[in-house]
Formats: sequence, C-alpha cells, structure tokens
Amino acid sequence: MVYCSRDCQRAHWKANHKKYCIPKADRAPQPQSAVGDSKEETPEDDAVVVGECSICLDPLTDASAKTLSCDHMFHSSCIDELRKFGLNQSCPLCRTPLPPGPEKNVEEATRRFMAIYRLVSRGDATWSTLPGPAQQEIDAAITGWRELAEGGLASAQHNLGMMYESGYGVAQSDVQAAKWFRKAAEQGHAAAQCYLGILFEEGRGVVRSSAEAARWYKKSAEQGFAQAQFYLGHMLERGRGVAKSDVEAAQWYQKAADQNFAEAQCYLGRLYEEGRGVAHSDVKAAQWYRKAADQGMAETQCNLGIMHQSGRGVAQSDSEAARWYRKAGNQGFAQAQLNLGVLYESGRGVSQSYKEAAKWLKKAADQGMPQALCNLGQLYESGNGVELNYFEAATCFRKAAAQNFGPAQCNLGILYDTGAGVKQDVVEAAKWFKKAADQGFAPAQSIYGSVLEKGTGVKQNLKEAAQWYQKAAEQGDAMAQSILGNIYEEGRGVAQSDVKAAHWTRKAAEQGIADAQASLGRMLEKGRGLGKSESEAAQWYKKAADQGDEAAQSNLGSLYANGRGVAKNDPEALRCFQKAATQGFAPAQYYLGVLIEAGRGGAAKDDARAAHWFQQAASQGHPTAQCHLGMLYEAGRGVPRSDTEAAQWYMKAADQGMGQAHDYLEALFSRRRDPKQKSGPGRR
Repeated sequence: MVYCSRDCQRAHWKANHKKYCIPKADRAPQPQSAVGDSKEETPEDDAVVVGECSICLDPLTDASAKTLSCDHMFHSSCIDELRKFGLNQSCPLCRTPLPPGPEKNVEEATRRFMAIYRLVSRGDATWSTLPGPAQQEIDAAITGWRELAEGGLASAQHNLGMMYESGYGVAQSDVQAAKWFRKAAEQGHAAAQCYLGILFEEGRGVVRSSAEAARWYKKSAEQGFAQAQFYLGHMLERGRGVAKSDVEAAQWYQKAADQNFAEAQCYLGRLYEEGRGVAHSDVKAAQWYRKAADQGMAETQCNLGIMHQSGRGVAQSDSEAARWYRKAGNQGFAQAQLNLGVLYESGRGVSQSYKEAAKWLKKAADQGMPQALCNLGQLYESGNGVELNYFEAATCFRKAAAQNFGPAQCNLGILYDTGAGVKQDVVEAAKWFKKAADQGFAPAQSIYGSVLEKGTGVKQNLKEAAQWYQKAAEQGDAMAQSILGNIYEEGRGVAQSDVKAAHWTRKAAEQGIADAQASLGRMLEKGRGLGKSESEAAQWYKKAADQGDEAAQSNLGSLYANGRGVAKNDPEALRCFQKAATQGFAPAQYYLGVLIEAGRGGAAKDDARAAHWFQQAASQGHPTAQCHLGMLYEAGRGVPRSDTEAAQWYMKAADQGMGQAHDYLEALFSRRRDPKQKSGPGRR
C-alpha cells in the first residue's frame, strides 16, 4: 500500500486506507535546498539503496534499514518512533508483532541482574564465586547491556558503567566505568552525569578535576537528580570546582531535601544550625535533622540527639538524646557511641551505669576515636565499670595521644609522673605535658607551668612557667588563674603587680576556687591591688570557708571577733576558729586559744584548753602562740609552771623576730638574777 502523503499515512495507516497510485517518480525524495534545513534522511553517497521505508516513504539504505522477522524493512528510527507513540507493536504492513525494543531488552537484562544481586545480598553467594547458573544469568545480563550500550542506548550505557564501577559480574574498572558513564552522560542521562561527576571528583578512571565534577553534577542536578543536587551543594559549600557560596549550596540542598534525600536533609539542617547561607534557625535545623533521622541516617540521628541534649530547636530531653544516640550507635556511628557512653557515666537520661558507659565507650574506642579512648582510659584508671587496670589505661591514653589528642597526652603524662601502669619517668611525663600544652589543652598548660616552676623533669624556668600559666589562664583555666594571681603577688618569674594579682585572683574566685576566694578576701581586707573593703572581704571569706578553706575560716573568724566588715559576733568567731583549728591551721589554733582563755563566744574559760591550742599553733612555728605559751609556762596557768619551758618558747618566738618575746625573755633572765623584781607577764 502506498499513501498519498506522510500526513495521510500517519492519520490512516491503522484503518486500511485505500491504495493510491502515486508514480514512483513523484514519491522520490527531493534534493535538499541550499539552506540545508531539511531533516529528511537521505542516503550517503556510498550507501546502497535497498528500498523504501513504508512508514516515512524515504529511501532505505543498507546502513539504515532494519529487517523485521516478517522480512519487511523499515528505518530503525521509524520503528522506535512507533513505540514512543504507544501504537500497536506490530509491523505496519502485515501486523506481525515487532521484536522487543531496546528498553524492553534493558528491562530483561536488569531483571536477570537483580535476581543475582538478591542472591548475593542474602549471602547465598559472592560475586567472585557465583554458581554456574547464576554466572550464566549475570553474563547474559551484561551481554544484553553491552549490545544495547554499543548501539547507543543511554540507559544501557549507564548500567554497564555501574557494573564496571562496582565490579559486579565484570572485572572492576574505573576506566571502563568512566567510559560508559560519559557516553550516557553526553546523551543527557542524569544518573550517569552524576556518577561521572563522582569519578571526576575522586579521580577514579579519569584525571581528578573538581571543575569537571561540578560541571557534570550541575547538568544532572538541573534535571532534578537529587543525588547530584546534593553533591553540587556540597561542592558549592566547600568552594571546590566552583566559587564558594553557602547561599547556593543551601538552595541545592533544599531541592534534594525536598525529594527526601537524607544526606541533603542532614546538611541543610547543619546550615540552619550554623546560620550559613540561610537565616539561623535551630528549629528548622532540628526539623531537617528529624527527617533524615527518620530515614535511618546515623549522623543525623546523632545530631538530633545533640539538639535534644542541649535543648536547641527542641525541648531539652536527655532521655530523647539517649534514644537517638542509641539508634545511631547501633549503626556503628562512633560519635553517638561516645555521647551515649558519657550519658551513662553521668546518669543523664539513662540509669547511671559505669558498666554500660564502658561498653559504649569501647565500641567508639575500637573505631579509634581519641576522645572515647581517653574516656575509656579514665575508667580503667578509676576502676569504674571495668577492672582497675593502669596498664590498660596507659594503652588507651597512648593510642589517643598518638592522634594528638591533648587530654590523653596530659593523662599519659600524669601516669608517667606517678608511675602508674608505666615505669615512673618525670622526663617522659614532662614531654607529654608539653605535647598536650602545645595542643592548647589548658589543664596541661597549667601542669607544664608547674613542672617548669619546680624543675621536675625539665630545667627550672620561672619566667617560662609564668608564660604557660598565662596561656592556661587566658583560656579560663581556674587553677591557672589562681596560681598566676599568686605569682604576680609574689613576683615569681614576672614583675610584681598587686593589680594583676588581684585581676587573676578574682577570675579564679568567680569560678569557685576556694584558695583564690580566700586570697581575694585577704586582698580586699588589706586593700592590695584593689580598693579596700572589709565587707566584701567577708563575703569572699565566707564563700571559701563554706568550701572548707581553713585560711578563709580563720580570717572570717577574725573579722567576727573584731567586728570588721561584719557585726561583731564572738560565737560565730569561735565557730570559725574551731573549724580551721581542727584542720591544723596554726593562726586559727592561736585565736581559738585566745577566746577560750578569755571565755569569749560562749566558750567556758579554761586555761588548760587554751594552752592546748597555743601548744598546737606554737609547734607549727606560730611566733605569737610561742610567746603566749611561754607566758603561760612562766605563770603556771593551764600548764605546770616552768621558767625553762617559758624561756624556750620565748626564744623560739624571738628567733623569728618577735620583739615582745625577746623582751619577755630578757625580763625572765633578769628576774632569775634578781628574784625581788616584779613577776612576769603571764602571772595574774
């Protein structure tokens, strides 16, 4: 049957259109115009014309002809167009069913592959040891894809690229993968464009090129391929292959996230959390983290746990944090395992359990996570949750220290300093303290300052010690601030400065360091480095006294006893002196003796008890107590009278420069030479 025109044929070929007699000459193709805008297929100069395509009415050449099973010939492209129109899949002339099209063949090859893929995924076989029938199936799938790929079918080229990239059924080859991905990508296949971008980014099978990677990602992303949108966003965020732009990165992450691509949801959440490329919003960050977490993405489950633990963007809940950490931890995510272990250590959101803490910390430590190794080492060091084992502690610290983890280096130094789990070596200890200090770890900087100050394992250097204390203090290390205050007050390794001493002492005091609170009270009481204020001094003494600082307790007692900065209160003074005296603080022991001797503050007047406390203070070298005790011995009050004992105590006090004791000693010797002189100072 010959139709009168192409339009007529397209309209009536199904309806048995009546044959028209059109002379062959009238149906011959016309020469192309000089403009060259004709799109009709014409035979090449050297091609052999074998007939006429009954679909498009153009000549058939041996290169363009496709012979069906019924022996009728058509252009291959015309047959493909029929399939696209969804027409009856049969020969236009005799209605014999058309052979399967390329897409159908791709489906068949894919079906074969998936059957074997499921077999391997179940663990019933491996790609390198497939059973005979399975190997035949995968060979058939690859052969099918290869034939179609070589024929130019993009989907088959992509699939073949995937096989080479993964090494499924073929020898793994990034070069071959890149070759087939490129062929499909150049035809606009979005997935192939994305995977070609990955190869360029990683330099596998092609020369590494971030610019080429970004170019292919963009082609794929613009077609809506979510994975490529995510990768393009990542390139933009890092400024690799493209100009850095958090704004554009966020836009591409958003496109991929809207398609439920978990990684993009995670990264978009992070941008909202950090306020980069988008307005900062912890609420939106948590929302996107939740979407990715619900898809099982471990990193985002951990991030969501952190949000719950800190109460940012969601209601604060340690139990919710623990729940998400557990989900991520069960997937092997080390940071979540560490975080869950820390919660078990403290009992936050879970029942406190060192055993559970050790279990989770070990999981993270086994992945080489330095902080987990350090925390696990501390459990071995303390015997919490695990058997006490200093050797294991040292092993954990050493592994983390090898990764330049400052806290572990510092802890390892402490073990060398004490000889726990390792052979004691103060030089090795100093080396590790220095490594940790160089990392900026403030506690190690403070410890290394102490090492330099004392010359333990290193040459003593007070100036350098002060510098390390300064570094730690500037990072907010309270102990270093307290020590630095003392250094400036005494001028050790630095120019003496009461002002700087008061500055650093106050910083340490405000962080709750009792010794610094007591020192700040003393500075305020005496007006050294800052304005004198006995009332403020009393407040700081009380803070330190409540922490058990004996010097603060004694000084506060003195203020109560004399009514300075506080209302005079002998009972309170007595209570303060008693607390400090029982801790062995000599000045408090002396003042307690004074109150008991006088019967003040509700204490029963008792010379023997007073003498006891004077004796305690005098034995520690307190000159006033020594002088007072000499007076009691000379007078025989609370102790047996003894000029010899009196003279010995007067002499001890005089040797410390106490003039009054020297006078009493001279008077005692004078009376012994002339008994008619008046009695000594201790007699009533």
